Parts: sequence; structure tokens; C-alpha cells
Amino acid sequence: MTDTAPRGLQERLEPYLAIIGPLAMIAMIMLFMALVEPARYFRASNLNIILLEAALYMPMAMAMTFVITQRGIDLSIGSVAALTGIIMAFAIKEYGFPAWVAVPLALAIGGSFGLINGLVITKFRVPDLIGTLAMDLVYRGFALVLAKGLVLARFPDLITEIGRGRIPGFLPVPVLIGLAAFVIGALLLRRSWFGRYSIAIGSNPESAEMTGIAIDRYKVYAYVLMGAMAGLAGVMLTGKLNAIQATSAPYFNLHVIAAVVVGGTSLFGGRAYMLGSLAGVLLLSMMINALVTLRIEFFWQSVASGVVIILSVAFYTWLQKKDRDGARGLMSSLTTPDNMKVMKLGGALVALLALLSALGFALSTGSVPSG
Repeated sequence: MTDTAPRGLQERLEPYLAIIGPLAMIAMIMLFMALVEPARYFRASNLNIILLEAALYMPMAMAMTFVITQRGIDLSIGSVAALTGIIMAFAIKEYGFPAWVAVPLALAIGGSFGLINGLVITKFRVPDLIGTLAMDLVYRGFALVLAKGLVLARFPDLITEIGRGRIPGFLPVPVLIGLAAFVIGALLLRRSWFGRYSIAIGSNPESAEMTGIAIDRYKVYAYVLMGAMAGLAGVMLTGKLNAIQATSAPYFNLHVIAAVVVGGTSLFGGRAYMLGSLAGVLLLSMMINALVTLRIEFFWQSVASGVVIILSVAFYTWLQKKDRDGARGLMSSLTTPDNMKVMKLGGALVALLALLSALGFALSTGSVPSG
């Protein structure tokens, strides 16, 4: 009788692990910034910047959750966003399309690019990583050919409203779009066959196929959704900057994949947390904004993003291993001697990275003598 209560508590906490991790890191960032830069970081204008930055990645993170849940990956989303933005810009400027027609056209074009990705993977049997990386080069090449080095700017009000508009006394329009995307994604994940089949495919493709699930079809559905959301991100980026060019959105894939993985969706498939993906998007946007507020160079921002990805993947992989080895949940797995060693090693790694980051910040600000 004494073991049942702790195990019940562990079982209740396990489903919330995906959201607990990012929220704890968000709390740490807020605490740190409250000590070092409270006036600049917590002012209303800066919080608005964080929300606008996060909103740009929300629709893509929602769709990427399904792709990764099925053991897939999409590295072409940045090029899809740039190319759809350029096609939309030409439709408006060169062919006189009204904005209310050009926006759904961009989503449809993005979805068609996702369809191509899905067919390349399912019909030609090209691995997701190689197939989407190759298509990334194709889409970026088309964007460069179409734009010819030009920066297309000055768009109708509807486009800029989608990218940076604000409802007076309420949230920015892009944030509402992003949250709506996550609500739809959560409903699809938990209340539709598409979501259930996505989890089944990622958990065990062979078993899913034996039960009659059309694996290739649902993989294509996931990539179509991913392409459409990348197209929406292209529209939002165009509206945010009121401009678009062929080299736009170079790191969308890294940022989105990082947010989804940090949120607890497994790169090995079969586990998806839509709320965790939302928390991951907010975490990365807050982290990058904190680094900018601290005047740390862009290169160190890339280092921080990479470290977050590595630590998150290592942490969730470790938890999965404990599940396979028969550990009794998170609480018990954390207290074993072997795992205490892992935690100490992880703490030492974090401390070393923090020291290196501090040294880089000192060198970049000139507070350490050079000679």
C-alpha cells in the first residue's frame, strides 16, 4: 500500500513533463533577467517583440509536431516560406492580385510544396532528411531565380496586419494566428484520426501498417500541413518586415525543430505534446531576446540555440531509455546512483558552457584586456 501513492503521483506527473521542462527554463530566464536587466527586458515594448517573434514560428511548430511524431523531419520550411512570400509578392505587384486572394494562394502554394516533399519521401523512398534537404536547395534556388536579387517591399495593409498588426487593448494579430494554429493542432492531435494515426505511425510503423493504417497517405498529409504552415509563415514574415527577398528565413528549420524537441516531442516518433511545442517556441524566443538584451553577439545566440537542442534531445532520450529499462517513472529514475552521475555531468557541462558564454560576452564587450 505504501508504494501505490508515490507511483500514482508519478503517473500523474509524467504527461506534464513536456511542459514542466520548458516552463522551468522560462522561469530561470525570467529570474536571471530580473536580476541583471529588469528595466529593459520586462518593458511592454520588449514583451511585444518577444510575442511577435514567437508568433512567426507558432504555425510551423504546430505542423512540425505532426511530422516529427511520425518519425519525419522537414528541413525545407525556410525556403518554402521565402519562395511562397516571393510568389505572393509577385502576384500582388506584377499581376494585380488583391491581398485577400494572394494570402490563401500563398498557403495553397506552400501546401503544394509540402505535397511534393511528401511524394518524394513516400513514392521515391528518399529518407526524410535527405529528401527535404534536397528540396530545400530546389526551393531556395527557385526563390533566387524569381527574385533576381531584388527586395520586394511595400505591401497592402492586409499583409502588414497579418505580420505585425495589433487589436487595440488585446494581443497582436500574429499571436492570435499562432495561438489559433496551436488550438487547431491540439484538436487534430487528440480528437482526430490524423493525430491518432500519426502517433501510431511514429510508435511502431510496422504494427501501424499491419492494422491497416495507410502510412504513406498520412505522411503526405503531415507534409502538406507543414508546407501550408510554412507558407503562412512566409506571409507573416513578409507582413512583419513589409518586405521579402530570396535569402529570407535561413534558420527557420533549426528554430522550429528546436522548439518542438524542447517541448517534448520525440525525434524517434510516437510522442507528441502540442502544448509543449508552444512552450518551446516561447522559450527560444525569450532566450534569444535575452541574449540580444544583454548585447551578446549573434554568433553566441546560435551557440545557445544549439546547446538547448543538444541538452533537450539528450534529456528526453535518457527518459525514454529509462522507460524501456523498466524505471518506475521520472521521480524514481532521478534518484538512482547512475542517473545522479548523469545529472552531475550535465550540470558540469552547463557550467562549462555558461563560463564559455560569459567569457565570450566579456571579450565581445571589451571588458577583458586583449594583450
